Amino acid sequence: MRRRNQRGLTLVELVVAFTIMLILTSMAVPLARSKVRAERERELRYDLREMRAAIDKYKDYADLGYLGPQKQGTNNWPETLDVLVEGVKLPGPDGKKMRFLRRIPPDPFTGKAEWGLRSDQDDPKSQSWGGQCVFDVYSKTQEKAADGTAYSEW
Repeated sequence: MRRRNQRGLTLVELVVAFTIMLILTSMAVPLARSKVRAERERELRYDLREMRAAIDKYKDYADLGYLGPQKQGTNNWPETLDVLVEGVKLPGPDGKKMRFLRRIPPDPFTGKAEWGLRSDQDDPKSQSWGGQCVFDVYSKTQEKAADGTAYSEW
């Protein structure tokens, strides 16, 4: 008589409820992973665009002579990415510095602020840097996008 007045779930009801929750959870995990991957890809595109724009701006200013005499062999490209952050002292009595980046952004896939570099004398698909100047940047990750292209080719 006491059991009929008690309220609660039977073992079968609990098993069914947990099974439904397990199925729903297993469907949500791939969606969450793809969303994280899409966010990293978006961030990678933004970071590459920002750094390439800074490199191009440096080149334009150097070609116009705003940055003073340039090092031989660089073809007016920056020597390193650090030059874009630290800035270049402008010629003139006031000694102002022109900066092109606030910081070197971290690679969203590796988590480090280490990027692959190419000079204007390197092969466009090269994974090694000649060291002359910085003409282009790429991600050092070995992962590939959903379409099969390597992130290092972006």
